[in-house]
This record gives sequence, C-alpha cells and structure tokens, in this order.
Amino acid sequence: MRLNMAASQAVEEMRSRVVLGEFGVRNVHTTDFPGNYSGYDDAWDQERFEKNFRVDVVHMDENSLEFDMVGIDAAIANAFRRILLAEVPTMAVEKVLVYNNTSIVQDEILAHRLGLIPIHADPRLFEYRNQGDEEGTEIDTLQFRLQVRCSRNPHAAKDSSDPNELYMNHKVYTRHMTWIPLGNQADLFPEGTIRPVHDDILIAQLRPGQEIDLLMHCVKGIGKDHAKFSPVATASYRLLPDITLLEPVEGEAAEELSRCFSPGVIEVQEVQGKKVARVANPRLDTFSREIFRNEKLKKAVRLARVRDHYIFSVESTGVLPPDVLVSEAIKVLMGKCRRFLDELDAVQMD
Repeated sequence: MRLNMAASQAVEEMRSRVVLGEFGVRNVHTTDFPGNYSGYDDAWDQERFEKNFRVDVVHMDENSLEFDMVGIDAAIANAFRRILLAEVPTMAVEKVLVYNNTSIVQDEILAHRLGLIPIHADPRLFEYRNQGDEEGTEIDTLQFRLQVRCSRNPHAAKDSSDPNELYMNHKVYTRHMTWIPLGNQADLFPEGTIRPVHDDILIAQLRPGQEIDLLMHCVKGIGKDHAKFSPVATASYRLLPDITLLEPVEGEAAEELSRCFSPGVIEVQEVQGKKVARVANPRLDTFSREIFRNEKLKKAVRLARVRDHYIFSVESTGVLPPDVLVSEAIKVLMGKCRRFLDELDAVQMD
C-alpha cells in the first residue's frame, strides 16, 4: 500500500512539478500526453481545460502588468511572449528626410536614434503602408518635423562654464518634435494625442551655429521586421515557485533558513516559546539556490516550480497600455489558429 502511494506521489510530482536539485533540474519536459501514464486520462478535453484554465491579474498600472496564467502548456505561454515581443504592431519612424544636419551625429546614427523613439499613437487606427509606396497618406503615415538651431546666450555670465547657461537649444529633446497632420488627421486626432511617449529623450547635443532640420515619416510595423516596432520594453514569464519544508526547522536554524531565501519567502514564528520556520510567500523567491550551500539545511527543503502556473510580466514602452497589448496578442494568436484551421480545411478539400 505504501509502495503504491509513494509511486503515485512520484508520478504526480513528475507530472506537475519541475524540481530544482543541488546539481541539476528534474522533470523539465512535459510528459502528460495520452497513454504515457497508466491510470491517467490525458486526452484533450475542452470542458476540463475551461474548468482548470484561469487568468489572475496581480498588478497593473499605466505601463506594467503582472498576471498569472494557469492551466496551459509551456508552448502556449511562450507563444504569448513571442507575439508580445514581435507581432503586436506599433508606429515608429521609418524614413528620415534630412534637410540640414551640422551636428557631430552622422545622418545614419541620427536616423537610427529617431527610429527607436516610441511614438504615442494607436496603431489600430492605421493601415500598413504598401510595399513600394514612396509617399505616405493619412491612413498609413504620421509626419514629424524636427528643426533646432543652437546659439549663444547673450545674457550668460562672462565667467560661466556651464553649457546650460552659455548656450540656447544646445540639447535636442523629443519635445522638439512637432507633429504635422496629413490630410484629415487634425480632425481625427485631438491635439497632444500624437506625440513621442516621453518628451525628455535626448536626441543630440549641439554647439553654436550647429543645426538639425529634418522630416520624419512614421509607419506601422511589427517587431519581427525591426526591434523599433516592439511595443514592450520587456515581456517575460516564470513558473510559480513551490517551496516545501520536509522537516520542522526550529531555533537558530529557522533564522538561518530565512536568510537563504528572498525577503518574505520564509517567515519565522514564535510557537510555544520556540522559533519555527514556515513558508510564507514562495512567489517572492528568485531561486538563487543559496540553500544548497548550507550543509545542515539543504536536505530540509524541496525547491520546485508548478509546471502549468505561469507568472507573466509585461512592461509597455508607453505606446499602448499593457492590458491592451495582451488582448492584442490574444487576437494575433486567434488569427494564427484560424489560418491554420483554414489551411487544414483546404487540404481536406483537395
């Protein structure tokens, strides 16, 4: 009976946990496919999936979102991550028409820097520009002008050596970029809605007599074509930590154990006059594996991760709110699934 119970627990651990040992990681591959385990029905069941699958929003603000996605396979989680990075479209500077540039920044470097500036514009309101189109229109292009000339400050103190005091317009910021509406864009977009996300990004530095005068064309694109179109500063996931104490840890050992983990993971409580360690919040742990350097305590703890519980962190560049980016990523994935089903139907008809 005990052997059967132990075997059942070992199988369950293999199916649901990725175990971190001192010298390696076990159970890294998904193994719950049909017929792999006797007594388990692992055939796909939509009703069971809908029952187990859930999304819990943990934290959300203007530019970042943390949420849990539970009950999915690593392939699906990774698909969301990759779509967020490379397939959710944004607007970015694609063409730079340089009329005058006497700064020390070469035209090519300046154009590259301008391309990486995030533009606050909803890409869902624009179309992709057709390949070969030289001139943009109001439905596929945004236009910005940058015209800055540096000069000496006539009111600066004679003994001053501070460039901020000596020169005027010696730092070119994104706030100097002016949106020039095309067609009926001025009617469609209220003033101030089309702009760089941040107005304090430094583009170049000038000295008296130097000037930058150029025109920028922004188009819709995806990160797969160029990183400047990526809507996220970062999009990542990690598996939920699962920390188990295999034996009671008391006294000074409890304090020592808490120091082996990130703050807040292990809590030391007073129970009947004794210090006792308990797992308080495993989610906070970064799995530094510091515990394995402690010869006394390393066998008292099991470190694992829950195989189907993904903690997603999405940080937007500011182009769109992070929750909108996630919903757009879901739409892209749904579109991929529809195209795949259509291809299957076409093959069957042939």
